[in-house]
Amino acid sequence: QVQLVESGGGLVQAGGSLRLSCAASGSFFSINVMGWYRQAPGKERELVATISSGGGTKYADSVKGRFTISRDNAKNTVYLTMNSLKPEDTAVYYCNAEGRLVLQGFSSWGQGTQVTVSS
Repeated sequence: QVQLVESGGGLVQAGGSLRLSCAASGSFFSINVMGWYRQAPGKERELVATISSGGGTKYADSVKGRFTISRDNAKNTVYLTMNSLKPEDTAVYYCNAEGRLVLQGFSSWGQGTQVTVSS
């Protein structure tokens, strides 16, 4: 079983910054991809950014140039640094990790952390 614990959400004014963290723990063999997704009220969950174990990254067009995803493999932790925040970034942000247990793969989600950007 793999647990993901997120932190760092909160309320910020437009133009401000926040940094989210997500730490993975449990009995796993490896974590391949870690990422952040978000879900705004009345909308579907959408990809924000992902990062592979080798450091390859992918971003949603709406956050390119403003958000940076990074990862500390030794700590099994992924970060999302969010700059120039906009009200439309308001959502619950979820951490995701995909990897291998001993005999099978896994995909786990965190509990979510609220990010609210005021105008």
